[in-house]
Amino acid sequence: MTAKSVGFVGLGLMGSPMAANIAQAGWTVTAWNRSEAAFRDLPGVGRASAVAELRDEPVIIFMLPDLPFIEEAAAPLLESWRAQPPAPGTAVVVMSSVSPTAVQDFGRAVHMTSGGNAVVVDAPVSGGTTGAQAGTLAIMAGATEDEFQRLLPLFETMGTTVRRMGPLGSGSLTKACNQLIVGTTTAALAEAAELAERSGMDVGALYEVLAGGLAGSRVLDIVGPRLAAKDYAPTGPAKFMHKDLGFVIQSAAAAGSAVPMAAAGVGLYAELKRQGLGEQDLAVVRQAISNLSDS
Repeated sequence: MTAKSVGFVGLGLMGSPMAANIAQAGWTVTAWNRSEAAFRDLPGVGRASAVAELRDEPVIIFMLPDLPFIEEAAAPLLESWRAQPPAPGTAVVVMSSVSPTAVQDFGRAVHMTSGGNAVVVDAPVSGGTTGAQAGTLAIMAGATEDEFQRLLPLFETMGTTVRRMGPLGSGSLTKACNQLIVGTTTAALAEAAELAERSGMDVGALYEVLAGGLAGSRVLDIVGPRLAAKDYAPTGPAKFMHKDLGFVIQSAAAAGSAVPMAAAGVGLYAELKRQGLGEQDLAVVRQAISNLSDS
């Protein structure tokens, strides 16, 4: 990209460090966020008073909880583009975890309302707040090859593993597969922890020996210590795993693929939300399993 300028919508737990890393890499970042407080610790990030003010940015990143939030926030922007189309090649980049099929519908809507001048790229991320802060996120993109190459320098300010997975929607499907593995593995580790502790074993020792064998994984390395310590301070709300596994079910139905682990996971994380634990860290699935054990 020749113009190192970007708009950014959504400065939450993930969005704030992502926007900060873009700015630190020398880009001009203008952001919109519902709360002004998010800007206090973001030097170098300018503030837009409305999303529509970002209409002339060559790239606009959305990092909001789900696609309906993005569609609502983007509505004034699209109205502006309907009246006066943006520059050709304008990119709307959805970096949230969203439905693979719904983001394709959103892409068609943006293309139509922008007079064919704007495209949507889905580029969800993995790595949590730690990866967002360190700039080491995995970024999985759904785009044409030309779109991806144009955005690659921007993505590399936020992540170290950046891949084009296919056309629009492919990034979100990749993230859904990621969440299938993370969500069910975390749940299995939580079940093992509860079983071990209730049998008189030390969970830390269990995880240490598991890490040295075939059960070792990045999920165990990163989430395991929180599971063992029953540390549920949020690095990302657990309720989003229920949403993401729902996208796995939806995509599997469209592809004709059986996903029994995803189906079990959806049920477990729905129970977690029913117990009122959804705002806590993903590791709180251990507490949900403990509550089920006591019921």
